[in-house]
Amino acid sequence: MKTQSIAEQDSAQPEPTTSPSLEFCLRLTRAYATLTRRLDNALSSVHGLSFGDFMILYYLGRSPGKRLRRVDLAERLGLTASGVTRTLLPLEKLGLVARQPDPRDARVGYALLSDAGQQLLDYALVSVQAIAVDATQTVPADQLDTVSALLGQLAGMHLANS
Repeated sequence: MKTQSIAEQDSAQPEPTTSPSLEFCLRLTRAYATLTRRLDNALSSVHGLSFGDFMILYYLGRSPGKRLRRVDLAERLGLTASGVTRTLLPLEKLGLVARQPDPRDARVGYALLSDAGQQLLDYALVSVQAIAVDATQTVPADQLDTVSALLGQLAGMHLANS
């Protein structure tokens, strides 16, 4: 009886097939990792921010009154309430974000973008926008809109939490 080597066994087995859904998710994850790495590198070297820090400043900057309830910020970032608290602490120490209690409900806390945070956000947006334009320069605008809408749908985004 002849035994097969591992290489022969591997070549004898059929290639596993992947569904279009799995292939999409794998490519999405790879694209996310690639973009996050590029954004992290640019933001940290030029502005001293991580991409996660930028996202906090960005969501606060887009919110009415430049503030969000901490639970709403956690939802946008895909973090737990305690995770967003840990993430906000260094930004609070730097004076980029402040805590703001709700005068009517002591259980509710807000994260508020400070003037210094807004200024840093404005500078960081220039860097992030340049990377975004470079990363999507070969994608037709109509496809970009379609994929952006699809990604928002997958993330459960709507007007109130985008």
